[in-house]
Amino acid sequence: MIPRYSRPEMVALWEPESKFQIWFEIEAHATDALAELGVVPKEAAKAIWDKGAFDVGRIDEIEREVKHDVIAFLTNVAENVGDEARFMHQGMTSSDVLDTCLAVQLARASDILLADIDALLTAIKKRAFEHKLTPTIGRSHGIHGEPVTFGLKLAQAYAEFERNRERLVAARKEIATCAISGAVGTFANIDPKVEEHVAAKLGLEVEPVSTQVIPRDRHAQYFATLGVIASSVERLSVEIRHLQRTEVLEAEEYFSPGQKGSSAMPHKRNPILTENLTGLARMVRTYAMPAMENVALWHERDISHSSVERMIGPDATITLDFALGRLTGVIEKLLIYPERMQKNLDRMGGLVHSQRVLLALTQAGISREDSYRIVQRNAMKVWESDGEIALLDLLKADPDVTAKLSHEELEERFNLDYHFKHVDTIFERVFGD
Repeated sequence: MIPRYSRPEMVALWEPESKFQIWFEIEAHATDALAELGVVPKEAAKAIWDKGAFDVGRIDEIEREVKHDVIAFLTNVAENVGDEARFMHQGMTSSDVLDTCLAVQLARASDILLADIDALLTAIKKRAFEHKLTPTIGRSHGIHGEPVTFGLKLAQAYAEFERNRERLVAARKEIATCAISGAVGTFANIDPKVEEHVAAKLGLEVEPVSTQVIPRDRHAQYFATLGVIASSVERLSVEIRHLQRTEVLEAEEYFSPGQKGSSAMPHKRNPILTENLTGLARMVRTYAMPAMENVALWHERDISHSSVERMIGPDATITLDFALGRLTGVIEKLLIYPERMQKNLDRMGGLVHSQRVLLALTQAGISREDSYRIVQRNAMKVWESDGEIALLDLLKADPDVTAKLSHEELEERFNLDYHFKHVDTIFERVFGD
């Protein structure tokens, strides 16, 4: 996590002050439940809420001596609460606090990320409808295929991020569990009702069985989901980067007044934001692997996962939050060039209509193999002329073609609008009526 790629709301969630506040609430809610069960005095539970306080600097000072963060925290709180603090943490173990806190942080991080995705979806939808029928070339293998619209490109991205939203909702549900089960998870020294109370207060579900720690398959799924979302960020970013290449230049990142593209070449306008997003996506994906490796802990618990999660928890969520925000800005301000799209469509002399001619010949009685051969031999002449020769002209002069198709029938096969007759259907599927 570095300030350059972070935003305040998500950063604040992972600050020590926020973490210790969640720890305090876990301990205080647990003490409330213990008081209701008659295990500790109700006056003690009230005193913890009334007098409980902590100081990050003091906790760090104590930890340097005791070498245990939860003990350092409890010691500092006790310094403020007084004698009643002895009833805190009754029957609990450190993982009850640490794992439940991490669940709260990841759930809250998910809420921020879901809001990010919603903002991105809004931006994509607006631009998709703006260019619903803007013709452009569809490419496979980077080579001209057949016509599409720029709106359809964006509709695909919208559908993908809607799926990502559903994945994140599921991942949030998966991660948002509470464990207050004591040493090795048996509830020997604490009633399961305490866990139920804390879970309800913090908006979590009860972990059905925690072996002192919450099972890390939950975390593996969560960070894998963040990796998938990051991959979608990269997919859309790479599309924009390709479209901004000088030879293509169908879309371009906004270039603000006074912006400089190169220290050496004053003419440069580089896709720096989407290149940055490609790099950030690589980082978010890397956090998924150690999360998966954390699943296999020793017996009921070890702490090999702890150092990993202290890094990947904040880093993955902060980085993805920044990336989603940046991508939203790119889409909102994206410069789109319909005239250049049309120019590129016309670049190769009508080759993009070859399939329609192929199909017309097969329907006119020529075998598919012969139809393919006839169209391809003409198409290759266009290709080798770099689009200087028009495919339609060659076909009109080919007796094998004209024996089956009139000039008018050939011309109809070069109608661009033919390719867009189902755009409304696709938009209805993606966006609804």
